[in-house]
Amino acid sequence: LGCSDSRVPIELIFDQGIEDLFVIRVAGNVARPSQIGSVEFAVQRLGVRLVVVLGHTRCGAVEAKLEHLRSSEPDASQNLLAIVEPIQLSVERLLATELTHDTDSLMRDAVRANVRGCADRLCYGSRILAESIARDQFMVVGAEYSLESGTVDFFDGLQVSV
Repeated sequence: LGCSDSRVPIELIFDQGIEDLFVIRVAGNVARPSQIGSVEFAVQRLGVRLVVVLGHTRCGAVEAKLEHLRSSEPDASQNLLAIVEPIQLSVERLLATELTHDTDSLMRDAVRANVRGCADRLCYGSRILAESIARDQFMVVGAEYSLESGTVDFFDGLQVSV
């Protein structure tokens, strides 16, 4: 589950070809009902055992939500709200910390908080996925792709150069 940003071509990042990956892309790599349902489909029908929630540095959706939270402007549309609402749930608490004074650190932590929030929604927002996890048949991991270095940092510390 990755961002729709064209700078993050998932198949190329992981050096995979056609039919190698089941890729779901949406702005901000959010896990809304349609994305969760897509993962359920992949698990039940295709036997997928691992989902990587892949965020990336300088994510425009995360940045836009942070900017919006700092202002009093209403969201542009209900459709946009459907995308950025899960981001808000993940990053809002960061604005109450010292990170508000360091834009780069805030953005870095917000991208990772959003990935973790999306991973949590996959793990706990679906009976099908939760049962598969409980039976050790399925796993969700969070990762961040660096636009600057081309590396993927899995949150357990594993680094993959691409």
